[in-house]
Amino acid sequence: MPFAAAPAAAEPSLQTTVDAALDRRLDAESQAPVALALSGGGDSMALLGLTIAWTRARGRPLIAFNVDHRINLSSGDWTRAAAEAAGRAGAGFAALDWTGPKPGAGLPAAARAARHALLATAARKAGARVLLTGHTLDDVLEGERMRAQDTPGLGRLREWSPSPAWPEGRGLFLLRPLLGLRREALRDWLRARRETWIEDPANADPRFARSRARSFLASPSGAAQQGPEGEGSSSPPPRMELSITPDGRILVRRDRIDAHLLSAALLCAAGTGQPPRGVQLARLLERLAGAAPVDATLAGARLVADGDVVQIGRDAGERFRGGLAPLALSPGEVAVWDGRFELTAGAPGLCVQPLGGVIARLGHRDRARLKAIPPWARGAIPALVSPDGAVSLPRPLGEGPAAATPLAGARLAAALGSVARESDLVDRAHGAGDLLILC
Repeated sequence: MPFAAAPAAAEPSLQTTVDAALDRRLDAESQAPVALALSGGGDSMALLGLTIAWTRARGRPLIAFNVDHRINLSSGDWTRAAAEAAGRAGAGFAALDWTGPKPGAGLPAAARAARHALLATAARKAGARVLLTGHTLDDVLEGERMRAQDTPGLGRLREWSPSPAWPEGRGLFLLRPLLGLRREALRDWLRARRETWIEDPANADPRFARSRARSFLASPSGAAQQGPEGEGSSSPPPRMELSITPDGRILVRRDRIDAHLLSAALLCAAGTGQPPRGVQLARLLERLAGAAPVDATLAGARLVADGDVVQIGRDAGERFRGGLAPLALSPGEVAVWDGRFELTAGAPGLCVQPLGGVIARLGHRDRARLKAIPPWARGAIPALVSPDGAVSLPRPLGEGPAAATPLAGARLAAALGSVARESDLVDRAHGAGDLLILC
């Protein structure tokens, strides 16, 4: 049976809070499914029960995804319990497995990365553009404690943010409707409905930084800690103009660059998974504050500034350090190369690799098109190698038998906050020559 109704004395504000977050970010008129991460713990169980009321009222499908990390011997039972809970609520369900060897060190971070990649892949395959997660105010407070004690580089949770999985999570956003709510209030909500949940013993394991933070917050010293103010708004960011070239370079005015924009642009131009931070980023920003020309590499990207315009593209030298690896293409299937381009082949036997290694075999017509691309950027653009060894450029860069869409524009727009709602998401990346008005 569905989640039971609350007794008359139950606090109604939880449903009101969650409904407001869902109304703020989701498109009530869309028929696309809403994805939800369901571990079976108290937070995600409450999220399931609170969300199903919203989706049912608006006629939208809800699909719950459970990830079995294959770490705890009871994880199979947890997955079955999550499946039963989804069934009682009237939601769809799919089980996902993290297979393969597990690292001896850094297990929580590795598990988190694997979980995000699995969830993003499954959500996109199901047609969802938004994945709900059960993070609460307690998670925010634990993160603050972890940054102060163990992991100063840990990111901050936001109500609405792009999926951290790349490229699996391209075009997918995470929504955390419970971020302003306390964990115990959610458990009270579940108790009022006689719902049970799973307690993962890893949450009490002092070997892990989050467990230590959770233990501190449960102590008298940590109980009074207050979290930062929530977002509570889907207002757009200030207006900003950026250009994305067909070969994936990002062009921005030098006087508009700050640390956040620079970090995001380097990440998106490089197609990698971790943005640059710290001393190296600060030094590069300091150089850009002057008027002298700048030519620098950082985090897999190359930045060239001469005058008022800054160009940021892929560092072609990364192919000598294991980056820009060749990729075989299958006709009609979308593939992501180097985290920067979606390619769709129109002929069998094609392989994509950086132009820098095969530029001497490029045809005359495609070679003429290179004049529009600075010499420093040419080595990193995608080149198609046919079974007979012929080399061409994908469309629209050239006339080869495959189409290439740069991903940098859409990814940068998401990173800079220009995607405020589900309806802002589009099915394709910003393409050739787009001028992005981030507002």
